[in-house]
Amino acid sequence: MLSISQELVDKIVAHARADHPDEACGVIAGKDGVPERFIPMENAERSPTFYRFDSLEQLRVWREMDDRDEEPVVIYHSHTATEAYPSRTDISYASEPGAHYVLVSTRDEHEVEFRSYRILDGVVTEEEVRFLP
Repeated sequence: MLSISQELVDKIVAHARADHPDEACGVIAGKDGVPERFIPMENAERSPTFYRFDSLEQLRVWREMDDRDEEPVVIYHSHTATEAYPSRTDISYASEPGAHYVLVSTRDEHEVEFRSYRILDGVVTEEEVRFLP
């Protein structure tokens, strides 16, 4: 189960809406599996159907997390025209076995579709999300 503050959820959704029609992406860093620090990242592809972290930015962010004794608790991105479910490409790029992979769909401007998954060895498992005040 992913337990995450409503404040962090709101930041992820706002980033996804701001970058629409392109996919947004980023990380929530934390310690001991607790999501704490919002890190929006640049979609190097600038695409409505695909995202990729910029390799230099990713290196910088991961080094910063190491320096702060943090881990990538949540790796998030948006889908602009489809449901919030990992694509084959998303699954193939999932390289953090301990991370929660959050997807937000921005296909409907009035509804929020916010879902979380564990992706391990190509197997996708949806998990419950608990929104904390």
